Amino acid sequence: MLPDEYRTIDFFTEDALPVPRVAPAEAELVAAEHLGITARAQSLGSQQDANFLLHTGDETPAAVLKIANPAFGTVEIEAQDAAADLIASACPELRIATVLRRPDGSPRRTTVDTENGPAVARLLRYLPGGTLSGPRHLSPGTVAAMGTIAGKVSTALRDFRHPGLDRVLQWDPRHADRVVAKLAGHIDEPDRRTAVRTATAEAWARVHELAAALPSQAVHLDLTDDNLVRCPGSRPAMPDGVIDFGDVTTSWAVGELAVSLSSMLHHDGIEPHHVLPAVRAFHAVRPLSAEEAEAVWPLVVLRGAVLVASGQHQAAVDEDNVYATTALDHEWRIFEQATSLPLPVMIRLIQDATGTAAVPTRTAPADPPVRPLLRVADTPERPLLRVADVPVRPLLRDLAADDITLLDLSTDADSMDHGAWTDAGTEARLVASALADGAAAVATPYARARLTRTPALSAVSTATVPTGTDLWLGRDVVVQAPAAGKVLVAAPGHVELAYGAQVLSLSFPGTVRPVVTTGATVRAGEDITHLTAGAAVHVALRDADGPDAPRLVRPEYAAGWLALTADPAPLLGLPADSGRTPETDLLDRRAAAFATVQGHYYVNPPRIERGWRHHLLSTDGRSYLDIVNNVTPLGHAHPRVEQAASRQLRRLNTNSRFHYASVVEFTERLAALLPDPLDTVFLVNSGSEAVDLGLRLAIGASGLHDVVALREAYHGWTYASDAVSTSLQDNPNALATRPSWVHTVDSPNSYRGRHRGPDAVRYAPEAVAVIDELAAAGRPAGAFIGETFYGNAGGVALPDGYLAQVYAAVRRHGGLAVADEVQVGYGRLGHWFWGFEQQQVVPDIVCVAKAMGNGHPLGAVITSKEVADRYRDQGYFFSSTGGSPVSSVVGLTVLDTLRDEDLQGNAARVGGHLKSRLEALADRHGIIGAVHGSGLYLGLELVRDRADLEPATEETAELCDRMLDLGVIVQPTGDHLNILKIKPPLCIDTTAADFFADMLDLALTQLDDSR
Repeated sequence: MLPDEYRTIDFFTEDALPVPRVAPAEAELVAAEHLGITARAQSLGSQQDANFLLHTGDETPAAVLKIANPAFGTVEIEAQDAAADLIASACPELRIATVLRRPDGSPRRTTVDTENGPAVARLLRYLPGGTLSGPRHLSPGTVAAMGTIAGKVSTALRDFRHPGLDRVLQWDPRHADRVVAKLAGHIDEPDRRTAVRTATAEAWARVHELAAALPSQAVHLDLTDDNLVRCPGSRPAMPDGVIDFGDVTTSWAVGELAVSLSSMLHHDGIEPHHVLPAVRAFHAVRPLSAEEAEAVWPLVVLRGAVLVASGQHQAAVDEDNVYATTALDHEWRIFEQATSLPLPVMIRLIQDATGTAAVPTRTAPADPPVRPLLRVADTPERPLLRVADVPVRPLLRDLAADDITLLDLSTDADSMDHGAWTDAGTEARLVASALADGAAAVATPYARARLTRTPALSAVSTATVPTGTDLWLGRDVVVQAPAAGKVLVAAPGHVELAYGAQVLSLSFPGTVRPVVTTGATVRAGEDITHLTAGAAVHVALRDADGPDAPRLVRPEYAAGWLALTADPAPLLGLPADSGRTPETDLLDRRAAAFATVQGHYYVNPPRIERGWRHHLLSTDGRSYLDIVNNVTPLGHAHPRVEQAASRQLRRLNTNSRFHYASVVEFTERLAALLPDPLDTVFLVNSGSEAVDLGLRLAIGASGLHDVVALREAYHGWTYASDAVSTSLQDNPNALATRPSWVHTVDSPNSYRGRHRGPDAVRYAPEAVAVIDELAAAGRPAGAFIGETFYGNAGGVALPDGYLAQVYAAVRRHGGLAVADEVQVGYGRLGHWFWGFEQQQVVPDIVCVAKAMGNGHPLGAVITSKEVADRYRDQGYFFSSTGGSPVSSVVGLTVLDTLRDEDLQGNAARVGGHLKSRLEALADRHGIIGAVHGSGLYLGLELVRDRADLEPATEETAELCDRMLDLGVIVQPTGDHLNILKIKPPLCIDTTAADFFADMLDLALTQLDDSR
């Protein structure tokens, strides 16, 4: 080994590190003459090395030829290869781009001459699958997987030692301040240059304080989206491969995570809070110390600053480097995202994610014996919140707590009923009302999300969580110092007082001047300012060394901001807000007490506590467009239903064996909606009960016990309704576990069934043949049951004439036709009130539920008097609450409102508009295979290939998660869970339908693998 082979790079002694200029033909020659492989070389991008993918004669990728920058010595290359081998051995579940070896075990490595001097060239293992590079949105699972890999690599390299690690790299966060100082001058835009230098100084100061406690070790230091390879065929993209060990060195171990996090920030739709799954995943594999957790985000900021400065420098010295020049925009986005929040906010979020957040300590104001300003509210119901202690003097002189009315604007507040949160004037109206009722002041609680600040439709959450308290005064008030302290700011409309490590901030009308001056020291009880009735005051407490907190912050970042502030309620004589149950605790309690087989939407679901029309509202103050809720056709919290149920509950609620008018009126109305001879109604509580009863009626009336059902259908959870349910998603063993009396026929799916398009006419004769064969075998069917419009399969219309032929066949052998209208009936289809109308048939028995009660448990079976009377042969029928006075009144109100608000017509109009929007999206997104349905029962079927219709199951799940982030609740259906079921409340308007289509377009674009 020559002496210079021991040399390692010192970036600060290099003027520039341009990529070695090697043409593909030259690379092919190196590979053939020195490394024993004849192949076609395809140039790959790199910041400082020359990389080529080598293809053999049949164009199969065989290896990667990497020609290192001449600035890197042989010992550094040896360290990189040894590190790769070590990780491959320690983590066999990961694919690692190790150096290829000759039969004698020696690395396939050589030295070649370049215009900048000798460079090490070697062959590396090629990892198929592609990297995570590009703008595509990263799902939470992918983000977590990146964190897991970083943790595994860090653990594997913990004890690795090698002389080639002794390097001074520009990417080493230990040198970030020097790198920015050296290269920032290459940033042409003055504003950007200043921003990079300022952020670097702040982040470096934070890291410098922690540096002595940060452990160092061997690190890969480049586990970015560019160097993590996705598992071939994984959907969504899940990395399992690691390439490019060119930055292996010794540095702070936590830098491994920070580098990976920074690379996520340029992807579509990714904000700082989206990277927290990676933090948790890394911490689960390789636990972070408290100091490391505190250092993570400052290191992310430093990485962003180094990327921007280095990228501009590299583009200047290596103008032909397309890889470097095309990365400039996304490097700036990384920096922008990293610095979009104050460091302390993100530090706290990471501390919360890793459980390393220190409990806030009590701090004393400057002058004893003043009591501590802050204490910690620690209750079983909520995480720790900082709270102002009881002051020496109340902030508002002669204003007692009983004089102050608390104005709750959260999802729990009755004042938010009837959609009041959508009115921009609601807050002012509620304040005026409270003051008119005699309140001396009105105050809003700290940290409780305000629904009044929530837009109905928004692709991102809005700032709803208050970091202080707002007051409106009903009489003249003197604001006084609650304890001794120094006046930091005194200006018209604004005062800040210092108490120990805290700052009390007061904002009031700009026409009002304080009576204190900046720099003065005030005693407890000394006048600060005088306010007149009608004035509004904002009161906030924050850390003196922390950033100014916005009055309202977004819920994703609220925990970070609230950790820097405190509840000022005690300063006003009010109790601290006791808060609400943390979501994780509530989910744990649900799992402990509520049978887990009753699942919930989403892995990390929002807590929904309010609805209005076609909107669902979380306790964070986020509004979601509800695209899935066919249980509430009138819309959530419809006033007519609420008022009718409330009025009836005040009068009577009992069982239907008593004599009262509403059950008669309701059943008459319901029967009138059906054609002859369907004139007799049974009332139950759910769709499952309705189907169960419908089957019992058919079997009892026909005297035949066999039933024919469609495959890929769901009818309920009772014994009989489950027996005829064949959906493989509801029960993977559905077809194998059917009782002997259930016989199934093909799903008449004209899109992906056995018979497609025009050939779908063959389904009906085949079903008829099955019915005839059963009769010939001495087991004629007593019933045929099926959805009249194939809802569970995604709103697929049955082939024309299908039910007419099947109904005729079952009736020919003495059986009855049972129509399941639970999902599709009640006007949802727009052009038809009942699904069977589309087929131009009349069933013998109709089962309906869901829409009947607008969320109230209500179901019905409608049949002929002749069939109903035969039930007596099986015994007596009774349902305790089916047809109760409240249920009957609710049912009547729903029918009245459907008619009065023309919701069936709305389903036709808005549904038609939405379907046309979705069909237009199919021209832009190849993953959309078909748009099924009618009215507001639609299904968007996603496929990987429009020719073979391979279901895009995993893509559909990822899309639903992304849509939630964009403010839309939508879920999959179908046996392959690859169809978006689109069945919103029937009151949805065109604006909301367009929002859904727009968000779907955005999400599909962001999740497109081809980008």
